[in-house]
Amino acid sequence: MDVTADGELLELEGSGAHVLVLAGGRRTPGADGVLRGLLARSAGVPADDVELVHACAECGARHGRPHVAYPATPSGAQWFADVAIAGDAVVAAAATRHPLGVGIETAALDAGAVIDEAAFHANEREALDELDPARRALVRATLWARKTALLRAVGHTDFIEPARLELSIPGDDGGVGRIVRSVPEFGGGWREVRFHDVPVPGNRAASVATLG
Repeated sequence: MDVTADGELLELEGSGAHVLVLAGGRRTPGADGVLRGLLARSAGVPADDVELVHACAECGARHGRPHVAYPATPSGAQWFADVAIAGDAVVAAAATRHPLGVGIETAALDAGAVIDEAAFHANEREALDELDPARRALVRATLWARKTALLRAVGHTDFIEPARLELSIPGDDGGVGRIVRSVPEFGGGWREVRFHDVPVPGNRAASVATLG
């Protein structure tokens, strides 16, 4: 079955990444099945031949984006790919040029002050407080999806408190976010990070983070 035929295929401008969004289907395939389908279409191989490794190469734990063991790109390099799921929505992304990560979150009217303090920079919380409540939930979810996507793209690293990172505010940045205030762990590469927000049906927000 070609899962790409049942979803929406997008190309992220300027990133070389392709994204597949599936939502609302009665029998949506699992996350790995969707990612294999996207890679199969992109690389021109059967989906059953796509090999994904979820164990971290450094610590062996299952975290961050998966490693694509097969296929290789036409130049012999590795594919960069990731997938995220929330309810009946699955978002997968694949690229040959830049490491990437995917995040998807359901919007909540009130996540709670303790959670917000752990997740968001003080300047982000201030910006959220100034928003109309009807818009605030989706903007909060988009910010968190962006941070999740970034940490998945980075993969194995020292623990980074999300509240130390300040990102541009969704809606004010045209749907392509940037890091406003970084942390030493990211070095100078943070200036090249981009967050490409992806539309998904329902009360959800999704984003693909691409590293420079």
